[in-house]
Amino acid sequence: MEEDVVKNEEEEFNTGPLSVLMMSVKNNTQVLINCRNNKKLLGRVRAFDRHCNMVLENVREMWTEVPKTGKGKKKAHPVNKDRFISKMFLRGDSVIIVLRNPK
Repeated sequence: MEEDVVKNEEEEFNTGPLSVLMMSVKNNTQVLINCRNNKKLLGRVRAFDRHCNMVLENVREMWTEVPKTGKGKKKAHPVNKDRFISKMFLRGDSVIIVLRNPK
């Protein structure tokens, strides 16, 4: 009974929507992840589960900030920012979309 569940899940991971994550783990390829905090993560998936919880490596986190302006100043232009994170755990409920092999 439990073996059937494991087989079923494995089949799902190989053919279903989560196959994007599975291929990233197998082939060590990068994925681009849009998150609910309006940040984007570009990195390699080490591990994941059915909830899209992920362990990511060599992650570049990218986001845009609009600087605060003083009195009488012109509208500030948005600034692109990023940072590097060598290892991270990403909780699945913050994932919006996962794209494979962004060129």
